[in-house]
Amino acid sequence: QVQLVESGGGLVQVGGSLRLSCTTSGRTFSNYAMGWFRQAPGAEREFVAAISWSGGSTYYADSVKGRFTISRDNAKNTVYLQMNSLKPEDTAVYYCAIGRRMYRISYYSTEDYGYWGQGTQVTVSS
Repeated sequence: QVQLVESGGGLVQVGGSLRLSCTTSGRTFSNYAMGWFRQAPGAEREFVAAISWSGGSTYYADSVKGRFTISRDNAKNTVYLQMNSLKPEDTAVYYCAIGRRMYRISYYSTEDYGYWGQGTQVTVSS
């Protein structure tokens, strides 16, 4: 059974930082791309960042480029999302997801991912 468990969310002031973690079990983690998405109240789930199975390529939404960094530690089966210079519009539930198939995926669509975590709330206060 594949499981993804996020942690690291919370309440932070504008301009602050948070680091989200997502630990995966039930798959050979190093064979799969990983992604982060977020969903604000009343909005659709949107792409935030993704990292290739090898960690050699990363992808970001324009809204977070230069502020967020995705990384992975294959020895720990964990993917991270470092979030700096947070803004109120970053407030959302953040979800991690694992690729639907091994190796290369398209990265940007929710349909490219097969399993999801339960989500962690990030609230940026002004």
